[in-house]
Order: sequence, then C-alpha cells, then structure tokens
Amino acid sequence: MWQIWIDRGGTFTDLVAKNPDGELVTHKLLSENPEQYEDAALQGIRDLLGLESGVPIPPGTVESVKMGTTVATNALLERKGDRTLLVITSGFGDVLRIGYQNRPRLFDMHIKLPELVYEQVIEADERVSAEGDVLKPLQEDQLRNDLQKAYDDGIRSVAIAFMHGYRHNDHEQRAGEIAKEIGFTQISVSHTVSPLIKLVSRGDTTVVDAYLSPILRRYVDRVAADLEADGAVGPRLMFMQSNGGLTDAKIFQGKDSILSGPAGGVVGMVRTAQMAGFEKIIGFDMGGTSTDVAHFDGEYERTLETVVAGVRMRAPMMHIHTVAAGGGSILQFDGARFRVGPESAGANPGPACYRRGGPLAVTDCNVMLGKIQPEFFPSVFGPNADERLDADVVRQKFADLAQQIADATGEEKRSPEDVAEGFLTIAIENMANAIKQISVQRGYDVTEYVLNSFGGAGGQHACLVADALGMKTVLLHQFAGVLSAYGMGLADIRALREQTAQADLTDEALVSLNATLDDMAKDAVKEVSAQGLGDEKIDVYRRIHLRYDGTDSVIVVDLADAATMKENFEALHRQRFGFVPEGRKLVVEALAIEAVGITESTIDPEIEDVANRSAIQPISSVTMHSDGKNHETPVYSRDSFFPGDSITGPAIIAEDTGTTIVEPDWQASMNNRGHMILKRIKERPQIYAIGTKADPVLLEVFNNLFMSIAEQMGATLANTAYSVNIKERLDFSCAIFDIVGNLVANAPHMPIHLGSMGESIKTVIRENADTIKPGNVYALNAPYNGGTHLPDVTIITPVFDNDGKDILFYVGSRGHQADIGGRTPGSAPPDSTSIHEEGVLIDNFLLVEEGRLREKETYELLGSGQYPCRNPSQNMADLIAQIAANETGVRELRKMIDHFGLDVVHAYMGHVQDNAEESVRRVLDVLSDCEFTYPMDNGDTIQVKISVDKAAREALIDFTGTSPQGNHNYNAPLAVCKAAVLYVFRTLVDDEIPLNEGCLKPLKIKVPKKSIISPEYPAAVIAGNTEVSQCITDTLYGALGVIASAQGTMNNFVYGNDVYQNYETICGGTGAGPDFDGTDAVHSHMTNTRLTDIEVLENRFPVRVEEFSIRRGSGGEGAHTGGAGVVRKMRFLEGMTATILSSHRHTDPYGLKGGGPGKRGNNTVVRTDGTVDQLRGNDETEMAPGDVFVIETPGGGGFGAK
Repeated sequence: MWQIWIDRGGTFTDLVAKNPDGELVTHKLLSENPEQYEDAALQGIRDLLGLESGVPIPPGTVESVKMGTTVATNALLERKGDRTLLVITSGFGDVLRIGYQNRPRLFDMHIKLPELVYEQVIEADERVSAEGDVLKPLQEDQLRNDLQKAYDDGIRSVAIAFMHGYRHNDHEQRAGEIAKEIGFTQISVSHTVSPLIKLVSRGDTTVVDAYLSPILRRYVDRVAADLEADGAVGPRLMFMQSNGGLTDAKIFQGKDSILSGPAGGVVGMVRTAQMAGFEKIIGFDMGGTSTDVAHFDGEYERTLETVVAGVRMRAPMMHIHTVAAGGGSILQFDGARFRVGPESAGANPGPACYRRGGPLAVTDCNVMLGKIQPEFFPSVFGPNADERLDADVVRQKFADLAQQIADATGEEKRSPEDVAEGFLTIAIENMANAIKQISVQRGYDVTEYVLNSFGGAGGQHACLVADALGMKTVLLHQFAGVLSAYGMGLADIRALREQTAQADLTDEALVSLNATLDDMAKDAVKEVSAQGLGDEKIDVYRRIHLRYDGTDSVIVVDLADAATMKENFEALHRQRFGFVPEGRKLVVEALAIEAVGITESTIDPEIEDVANRSAIQPISSVTMHSDGKNHETPVYSRDSFFPGDSITGPAIIAEDTGTTIVEPDWQASMNNRGHMILKRIKERPQIYAIGTKADPVLLEVFNNLFMSIAEQMGATLANTAYSVNIKERLDFSCAIFDIVGNLVANAPHMPIHLGSMGESIKTVIRENADTIKPGNVYALNAPYNGGTHLPDVTIITPVFDNDGKDILFYVGSRGHQADIGGRTPGSAPPDSTSIHEEGVLIDNFLLVEEGRLREKETYELLGSGQYPCRNPSQNMADLIAQIAANETGVRELRKMIDHFGLDVVHAYMGHVQDNAEESVRRVLDVLSDCEFTYPMDNGDTIQVKISVDKAAREALIDFTGTSPQGNHNYNAPLAVCKAAVLYVFRTLVDDEIPLNEGCLKPLKIKVPKKSIISPEYPAAVIAGNTEVSQCITDTLYGALGVIASAQGTMNNFVYGNDVYQNYETICGGTGAGPDFDGTDAVHSHMTNTRLTDIEVLENRFPVRVEEFSIRRGSGGEGAHTGGAGVVRKMRFLEGMTATILSSHRHTDPYGLKGGGPGKRGNNTVVRTDGTVDQLRGNDETEMAPGDVFVIETPGGGGFGAK
C-alpha cells in the first residue's frame, strides 16, 4: 500500500510518497488553483494514484497519510476562524487587546494593532490570588446567563482564561462545565491549552485554539472522509504539530497547528543531514512567500513563546525564524535604493514569469540571470497549467526597470542582468541576517555548520547565502525541493506537556517536582500509546526550564540533580551570553515532558556505483550571469549523478522538484546516499571589491547590515541585563556611530534614545580626545553632557583598527536601570529640584581601562553622593550586560570590515546618512511655515515656530518663547529635544528609511538656553525625559497639523520599599489624523516599553492588579475620534512608597481642525477605610496594605469637526 507525506504550503503543495514497491516518488502542485481542483492535498493524492479529479480513492490503496497543513495558519492570518467568545476574569476584559501595550511599528502615526480573533467578551465575576486563595467565588448563575446569550447569538466556540488559572484552575474547570451544559461545541480552557504563567500569552493561545480548532476539525474531517480514514481499511491519517511531532488527526488541535508545515521541514532537515554525517545544522527553507531558518546542534530547539500573525502564542513550537524573502518577494526601486519585499506576489498572481500579470519578484531575478531555465522547470503555468515560465516578459520588465533607475539616478543605464543581480544580492543578505539571528546572536559559530538547503527556491540561493555567512558546506537532499513533505515521513509521534513550577532550584524542591513530572509523563505516554505504539517504542525526556531570579530569559536543561543542572545552565548561559553572573539564584520556571513514539524510520538507501561508467555529462549548456559576469554554464540532470561524481561551478543541476546553482569556486559531489554536497573549493575573496561611490544595491545592503548589527547588540543586552526595565520592558537602545559620533544605525528600540545617544558619544570624543585607548569603555548619564535622565546609563565603546592605533567607529548602548539612587526607590522623586536628589551622576566615567573592568572604582561611584544606589550589584550586572552588547557590535563591525574593506564601510556610513537626509528633504518640499504653543500642567509652555526654506530644502525649528528652566523636574535636556525633533520628522517620511543623523541634517534646531528644554546644572530632569519629550512631540505635531495630541504622557508609576522596587509606564490613547481614528490603549511617540504580564507581576511583587481596562469615551470627538486611555487599579499588599509622574491632569490633549480634546487623566488612591485621596500629576504617597492606587490615563484628541 501507499504511504503519502504532504506539506500544504502557502504557494505549493508538495507530496512525497512510498509506493507499494517501496520506491519514493514526488509530486508538486499549486496550493490554490480553483479552476483545476478544490483541495491541493487530495488532488495530489489522486495524481499519485493516477485517479481523475473527484474519483473516490479505492479502499486499501493507501496505508497512511502524514500531513502538514497551513489551513489553520491561513485562517489566522486572514482572520477567518470561527466566531469565538472570550471568558476572562472581571476587570480584564480588555487585557488581550492591550497586551503588553507596545505598538508594532515605531514610526507609524496611524497605529494599526492586529485584529482581535474573538468576537465577544464575558467578564466572569471571580478572582483567585497568585497563591491560590479564592478572593471571590465564581458567580455561576451570572456566568450561565451570559454564556446562554452568546450561545443564542450563534457563537459555538468559547475560550476561558482566568487570572492564575494556569495553576489554580477550579474556576476555569467549572466555567468549562457550564459552557458544555449549554451546548458550546468547542471549549478551550487555558489550564489545559497552555498551563503556563502569563495571562496575556496564555489567553491569546487559548483564544487561538478555540478560534482555529473548528476550522481545522472540518478540514481534517473532510480529508478523512475523502480518504475513508475512519473505515476498517482506510489509511491512518496523522498531522504534523508545531512542536515537530506527528499526532493522530482526531486529536490535532488549533494551537498546535500554526507551524505544522515548517516543523516538517525542520525534521526533514535534521534527519537528512544526520544521514549524511552532519550534526551541526542550519536549516534554510526558501519557499515562494517566505524563508524559514532553524538551528540544530544535537537536539530540536523549541520556543515556548512566539508571535504569529500578531497573536502571542504560549505553546511549544519549533524555534523557526521567518523572514519575508521568498521566491515571490516583490522587487521595488524607491528612487535611491533597491528594495526586496516584504510584500509577496504569492501564488496568484505570482512572479511576472508565472503568466498571470504579476510583478517582478525574486524568482524573476533567477530567470533573468539564467539560473532558472524554463525548459528545466515544471510546466504548470498558463490557463491550462501546461505552459513554461515566461522569460520574455521578465526581460522586458527588467529592461523597463533599468531605464527607470537610470532616469531617477542620472547614472548610466544598467543591464537588466545587473539590475536582477542587485536585487538578488539584497534578498541574499536579508536571508543571511535571519540566520545570524538564530545562530551568531545566540553564541554559535555558524562557520562550523552545514547549510541544509531546501524548499522550492533553496537550491538557487544556497551557495550565495553560505558565502554571506562564511559557511563552506551545503547539503541538498534529493528531495530538497519537497523536504518539508519528506520530513512528515521521517517524523516521530510526539506528545509534549508543560507546567509552570515557580520554585527555587534545590534538591529538596526537586522531590515534589519529580512527582509532578511523573504525572505529566504518564499523561503524555498515554496519548502516544493510544496511537498504536507499545511502551518499548516510547522514549520519555524530562526537561527543566531554568532562569535567574528576577529575570525572564529561560534556558532548558535536562533533568538531573540541582548541582548538575546549575552547571549545565551556566555552560549554556556562558555560550549564549558570554558570561555568568555571580551569586544569582536559579528558579525553576516550568517543567516539560516529551514522549516520543518511534515510528518507521526511513533511511535513504546506499546507492551502488556502476563499474566502468563514463564521467558525468551535461545535458545542455546555457548562459548564466553570476558575480557580474556571463558564464557559459553546463546543465546537469541530478538523475545522472552517481556516488563520487563531482562537478565544479559554475553549473546548474536540474531536477523535478527544484534547481540547484553551483556558483563559481564551488564544487558539487554526490555521496553514497544520493545527497548532493556542495563545498567551497577556493577561499572567498577576503575583501569584496566594490567602489566607495553610492550604489543603490549596496545602499540597501548596508542599511540592513548596520541595522542587523544594532539589533544583535540589543538581543545581547535584553538577554543578559539584570533590570526588569531592560529585560522585559525593553527600555534600552543600541546603536552604531561614525568616527565623529554621528548616528549611523539605531535598532528600532526606544524613540527617546534615538536622537539623543549621539550627544553622549560626542561628549566622550570631546573630553577624551587624546587619551582613548583600545579596550577602554566609558559610562555616562549626565543630562547636561549628552544624557537624558539619570536611570538611563549610556555605555560607549570605541572600535579601533587591528593595530590599535586609529579609532574607526563607536558603538553605544543605553539602558534604563531599575534604580540609580535618589531620594525615592526607582530614582523618580516627584518633587525633586536638584539633579542630586535623583541619583548618582555619571559624567564621562572610565568604566573599563584597556580591557580591565574598574570594578572597585565603579562600586565607589555607585555608592557616592547624597542618595547612592540601593543595589549596586544589580547596577554592575546591567553595566556588564551593556559592555557585552557593545562587544557584539564591535565583533560584527570587524567582520564587515574584513569583508568589504574599511574605506567602503566608512563610505557607506556616510551614504546611508545621505539617503536618510534626502528622504527628510523630500518631506520639507511639501511643508509650510507653521507654529504652535503648548500649555503644560504646571503653567509652563513650549513654543515652536517652523520656518521652511524651500530653496535650500531646510527648515528652522525655533523654540524661542519656551518657558525658562524651573525649580521642578519637568526640565528636558537638549538631547531629549533633539530626539523628539528627529522622531517627528522621521514619522513624516512614509517609507522604511533608516533613522540616523542624516535625518537631522536639513533641520536647524534653535533652543533658548536655560529653558525647560535646555536646562543647565543642577536642574532636576527626571520628568523631562519621560513627560516633556512627549510634550515636545505633540507641540511639533500641533504646528504641523498632521495629527491631534496623543495622551502626552508616559504615566510613570514607581513603587517600592527596601525590598521591592518596580517601575511602569502606562499606555493611553493616540491622536486622530485626517483619515484615521486614534488607537486605544497603546504607547505612543517617545516610548514603546512593555508592561510586565499581570500574573508575573503578582508573583514577583506584593501587589494585586484589580482592573486593567480601556477607558471608553476618553478619546476626543470629531470626524475621526481620538484613541481611549486606560484604567489601571492596583491594590498594595505591603506598605510601599508610590510615585506618579504624569501629565494632562490639568490640561486637555488637544484636538485638531475642529476635533474635540481627549479627556484628562486622573490619579487617586482609595484607602482601606473608603476615603479617596486626589493626587496631583506628579505626586508621592505612602501606600498601606489594602490601599488601591487608581490611574486613569488620558485619551487622544479628535481630528476634524464631527
């Protein structure tokens, strides 16, 4: 009987099948071809069996079908799941909408949040504490009435997620029972769907399960019915889960289906590479719409948290990084740069060569360059699905584009091949950067790995991607074009179980944890054995998720005794992050069980060589363009290779499921299992020989490379820092600067840091001109010398040449430390009048001297002043993490210099700034003179006049008339003002441009000295950074008239005592614009920090959040309504000092063009005796146990008369 393995992808559906004779055959067809068939998977099975469309599949012909499907993923992407009801604890009906309050795209004025997947919400009257105490019993009658109404409205899917339900689940169980009694057909309960701490991501996962499972069930039932899988002689139907294991179709769930197809690819990548003798593997799966990359070094890597289609998923999934660069990625020229993606032509219309009128895409580059030859590509195009790719239309479109580029740049017209190769270079770099994120960024030396390339487009690009990473070996399996489908056949049955533990790592704690693991193992084994496997074929793996106390970065280790697990954890931590902090307690975050049922293991058979055969001969010869030159290139059929055969590039290897390009200086040979091994046989040129003149291709390449380095620095910092502010709230920035301290690239982290860090770099350059030595690192937080406010500490590392003589660049990282001293915990006294009340001032401090950490001197500094740091060891841990982040930048910049040469890198540091400068000048071309006066709560005003010089294409931003610095802490350093100006003008550029110093070059900023936006020592500044920065942006937007006022505050909430300290900024509404409403409950403008999940917060601090909701009606009215603020109520369970720094408590967030103002915010405390204390915008109060702090944040202004 047949065994059939299927990967239903976004563009193509691939099949690999073992026929009754044991021979493996492949088949590929378009996933969407409604003119020809209803479902690609079922049609593919009929094609293999030689059946006409719609003809029943004869019973007894197919033994098993193993399948990965994108049905659920597509339903999630397109928001086409079942109507779903969310049932959640009272006070938290909006919590999945608010999420962690960050906006997805930093510079969008119109903030678009992902569409919710649930239709209605019921807030159940119940509450359980973090410790499991029932604070309010479940009000069952009310819940039953509410559920009945939703049922009567036609909803049949319900997701139930209660506070702390991951561990204390009696209320969830009862709610599920009531829903079942009423008749709901899909009931997803969070403690069974995802029994892990974090209400937001667990709630999202539960909703997704309820939303997708019915769709999935209908699809599975349809396939099963067509195959008669439930009959006595029907085939066994199994589906691939996101975790890389197969499961029976009957128990396949929505939450486990999101990465169903890609997970098969990872299994295929690992198993085939292991057959070829490789253990260190990078998977490179390039399809039509995107590219998936994965890492393997002995065991499958999984992640428990990921974001898919804007939804936070908390379920075990293969750790796969996806980049929007596939064969269908659309090519664009923006007037200065070549751009690839992220938009895709998809399967319909597809690339231009698909004969459906599509745009130029990456696949067309390969057609243009002769790397894809239509005669050796499946003829599945045209109205009858029987025509070849259209090479003529591709050549014409590239010729037209070449002319467009010449007209725009004034340069000599490029050849169509040159244009195509330029776009291909950018796509290659994008994919290489994705691989860096899963390897280099996590401490793995990618040059030691084999690149296992697969997917329909993988073989065309594998050598070039390997070259971009310094990898020297590529594996292409004979089924590389359909490897995800082949992986389905190689996969085992797997059942995974996770459970939150939250226990200290001790041998005593492990006694009870082992008992829990035993119960979990029994459950997982039961699921696997129910699928027809005996115990002797089931292996059980026990793993522990460990993290340092107070952090959020989990590392998974195998179960052992406490000492061994600590040792293994530290080894992994050192590999990934470069160091191990001293004296930190380890916490068991979660327990994990994996039961693996070993299914039939397919191993590629060894191929016998044929004696006395002649050398392999090409079947054709074509012209291929590579590395700027045309090459007469032989074409070989893969079928004609035997073990030991080898060819040297350039060459093309054609086969039914893909095309492999052997680039010049590479050699392809076949091993004894039929695998094609590609090896670089000549060292890559050390220096990439290009000129220093701006080139539209390399401009995009360097933009992406500089940004990638800054993002790698940020990943190091987020993973290694101590402060929650840096690790979880992501209140940090990392950047690269040129030799004079100009910003070259800044990862899109915190806008308030974006334009201001350069001032710190320039301070270090100015004050240490002749004394900077290799190995020196500097620290600075001085607000009058390039800093913003004291908690934001900037670490600056100069990058020297290899001889240690000349400085080449600088790298910097800035992080918001939890406490830097000061009169109140968290370093934010509401009534400070001097900088010295706000903490320790660090002004151009030598932190590392010639490679030696000046630990003693640093501790002395942190312990100095009137109000020293409360926990200097934590500060030191953050400083070390920032040093490590900078070292990541130094290392990657050196690699760039080795590859391109110093003169080229320096040149492009200038070119990327010039490109950004021109983008801002184009904005100025359409602006007019304007002005605005902005009143603040304390009576101060910010005044701005923008004067545009059309001839010079410049603008003067003049803040003359702004209030003088005051005896308060609403003074914003000049660096903050520059950051706000840079941010606003960057948002006016409606395009993806890098944010760098070039954006400021056309802007002349005039700021009165000793004003609230350019204060002098010793002015207090703590609220200037957070509050006045928001005011400056809204002042500028008011003048420009493009968007109404946002909430105009960060609502800084700091609380603590001698044991606990925490800091939150709280979201609000955004302003409406001329053609859009404002957005509710999201961070805007100068901040984008995350909130700690409520369940984590309540486990970590003696507080209880009683409400976190959207403050409906608080947005300003108008033709377009302003976004609403939020209500956050927090009950304190221990005595603490609470501080609030906020704005728009006495003034309204303005509307524009007749739009109404947003509602003001309000701060109150409800005492245990019922009295209510009204607080000011910036205030401090002592919270007794039982007191409730209530923060209502402002709404955004409306736009246009209603």
